[in-house]
Amino acid sequence: MLAFSTFLSSGSGHQCTAAGGQICAPSGLKVTFFYVSLYIVAVAQGGHKPCVQAFGADQFDQTDPKETVSRSSFFNWWYFGMCAGTAVTLVLLSYVQDNIGWGLGFGIPCAVMAAALAVFLLGTRTYRYYVTAGQGLFARAGEAFAEWRSRRKAGQLVQDSQELDPPAADAPRFSAGVDVEEQAAVRNNGGLVKEAKAIIRLFPIWAACLLYAVAYSQSSTFFTKQAATLDRRIGRHVQVPPAALQSFISVTIVVIIPIYDRVLVPVSRRYSGKPSGITMLQRIGTGMFLSLLSMVIAALVEKHRLRVAGDAGLVDKPKVPVPMSLWWMVPQYVLFGAADVFTMVGLQEFFYDQVPDKLRSLGLALYLSIFGVGSFISSALVSVIDRVTTDRGGSWFSNNLNRGHVDYFYWLLAALSAVELLAYVFFAVTYKYKNRGAVHATVDG
Repeated sequence: MLAFSTFLSSGSGHQCTAAGGQICAPSGLKVTFFYVSLYIVAVAQGGHKPCVQAFGADQFDQTDPKETVSRSSFFNWWYFGMCAGTAVTLVLLSYVQDNIGWGLGFGIPCAVMAAALAVFLLGTRTYRYYVTAGQGLFARAGEAFAEWRSRRKAGQLVQDSQELDPPAADAPRFSAGVDVEEQAAVRNNGGLVKEAKAIIRLFPIWAACLLYAVAYSQSSTFFTKQAATLDRRIGRHVQVPPAALQSFISVTIVVIIPIYDRVLVPVSRRYSGKPSGITMLQRIGTGMFLSLLSMVIAALVEKHRLRVAGDAGLVDKPKVPVPMSLWWMVPQYVLFGAADVFTMVGLQEFFYDQVPDKLRSLGLALYLSIFGVGSFISSALVSVIDRVTTDRGGSWFSNNLNRGHVDYFYWLLAALSAVELLAYVFFAVTYKYKNRGAVHATVDG
């Protein structure tokens, strides 16, 4: 639909301008078609992202030691594939869209998705399917409510019975008024309660990772704004687009993941005896520390950029590139890419592995929600700081970045990340991993 929308006519009778060539406003049909296409993408990702990764990880038998090791590697290579695709998109498709046309720019990913769907369907007869009792999330909630009613009713009847005739034993007693199904619900109430507790105990880790998501969101916002002010020429004829610098994150991930999976994990496995080398929480914490370092370096680079702009007399000339190479920003992008290898992949595996088997898609949705909530927190933080600093005479986020102080914001994020890391270490040390031996799954063909 996105590719097709580029070929729809703008229609006639619409307001046109002649500045820089004749430009006509798009028709209502074209605009509607375009936005419907974007919303379909959003809906599709909402179903695809949390489910496809859980389904892929389900292909490995967690009771088999060799497949357990392979499953841990799966999360590494899954993220490798995602970031390799992102790197190609940033470098190749951005050029096609800007220099050839949006029709081809959207048509290429359309063809790629069609091929991916075909490959996925070809494997249908070979996939493993884990059969679980119960329906979906809302059905489970209905079961929990019905069970609560049964427990409350049965508990009240037991209490009345005990007041009239105290039991001689500790075994639970039921009045004849409680039917067999309600008695079974009361006796088996531990299942849903344990599932609820298993989800709730993940929230301290979830909350402790929110500031990582806040820092992560800067890599596609203020990092890009910084890059736009620098000298981005490579040679005489090539000028790198500011957004293309984000490809350094993807390239770093693509380079580090094979090293991590094939070198670091086997070496650490020899010393720790764990299939994954280090624990999931240790991996997440390592990435959070690297993110903190990236914020510190970003603050130092921005401080240097402001000094160079002042020395060159460019403080009030925001459209003139600062005589400072784009390579100054590469270290902060590379550190963020390294942080992603540890924290992003670690979070994916953690929220998949530590939720009840029936709720694994929900676990990955919780992982994704960290970055959604983190983006909201980042926006709120920027809005509050902008309002306060503007009232005091100069916004940290001035449109003229040479008069702003984004470096102060980076220092603030670095300090908050340090506090967050301390809280995370406390929660990680006290966290008890789910008992793998208690997990049972039925595998079908």
